[in-house]
Amino acid sequence: MMVDTQVRPSDVTKFPIIDAMLSVPREEYLPADKAESAYVGENIMLAGGRTVLEPRTFAKMLDALMVDPADIVLDLGCGLGYSTAVLAQMADFVVAVEDDSDRVAEAQQNLSEHGVDNAAVVEGPLNEGAKKSGPYDIIILQGAAEQVPQTLLDQLKEGGRIAVVFAESALGVVRIGHKLDGRVTWRFAFNAGAPVAAGFAKDAAFAL
Repeated sequence: MMVDTQVRPSDVTKFPIIDAMLSVPREEYLPADKAESAYVGENIMLAGGRTVLEPRTFAKMLDALMVDPADIVLDLGCGLGYSTAVLAQMADFVVAVEDDSDRVAEAQQNLSEHGVDNAAVVEGPLNEGAKKSGPYDIIILQGAAEQVPQTLLDQLKEGGRIAVVFAESALGVVRIGHKLDGRVTWRFAFNAGAPVAAGFAKDAAFAL
């Protein structure tokens, strides 16, 4: 029902995306007290400020990224592993980053229990990515950003793509960045909102 009422009506019809979202049990990557909300059409907040993006937003980001079976993906802020599990069905390998050791352990356990063997969860600040495992064909942030650090853009391969929900006024904007000649050029994809992820807020300006 989630796919039929939230994903397909949003003009997401690519088989790999539909198949992955049908195959991954979203409720099993959520805390027990959130399981009943697994398929609602809104963002789900987890402990530590982590966000499970609403199905429409996540699916449209995947659609715009054009994930290829040979791609290596960096998934920032995977929570308890849902986004990583979906991406792992579509890509060659997924490196997920979480900044809390308990979330890292739980996400990795969830992935292992569901037979996801082409993904790994590493601990570290989201805004620093995972340089040792890069560079990446695709980078995706599970949350919004006011700014994207250059250190992340440096981890994107030439020809790679990055998807980010930019927090702009009351309405967020999803942009897809394409890296060409060492430079990332951003293009508008669609409107969507999400809470700003840790490490992606603009530095407060000093004022007298």
